[in-house]
Amino acid sequence: MSKRQVEFFFDFGSPTAYLAWTQLPGICASTGATLVYRPMLLGGVFQATGNASPVTVPAKGKYMLTDLARFARRYGVAMAFNPHFPINTLVLMRGAVGVQTRLPQRFEDYVSAMYGAMWVEGRNMGDPAVAAEVIGRAGFDAHAVLELASDPAVKEALKKNTEEAVRRGAFGAPTMFVGDQMFFGQDRLDFVREALAAS
Repeated sequence: MSKRQVEFFFDFGSPTAYLAWTQLPGICASTGATLVYRPMLLGGVFQATGNASPVTVPAKGKYMLTDLARFARRYGVAMAFNPHFPINTLVLMRGAVGVQTRLPQRFEDYVSAMYGAMWVEGRNMGDPAVAAEVIGRAGFDAHAVLELASDPAVKEALKKNTEEAVRRGAFGAPTMFVGDQMFFGQDRLDFVREALAAS
């Protein structure tokens, strides 16, 4: 059994992490690697590293929107920049940790629902009522998932993931690791593929 793996540190609030997510399962399948999901809180990473979203620089933000659309076309995936951006994803990311640890068989369903609502449908996932509706629509008990997000152990696990990402050099999302090699950004997926092929 192959020990190749990609650790994918992500936050649903990052459009580039969404694009990376659309491609990583295929890259892993083609290289015989395992995709290891590592939910983190991007706001916590920014706070710890002094980084900020590209949209805080108007010219860079404008360019980023164009670049995201280019990559979505290249990948052949649906994407619409969320009109409610930036969205506080704390509850959503805690929910991810909760589902990953307590309902692992449904984790990918949760991820798909969150990314679809955020970056295809443009839903305001910072609104608790909207988030609950999306979670329920995906076949989850929304109340139970939101309760998981309030569990102290889940909160601590997300905090630890975020701290680990920073400790290992992450400054944004998506951040991917193949062994000790770090790759930042969905535009570095070719390097991820090469690292897997060489491992």
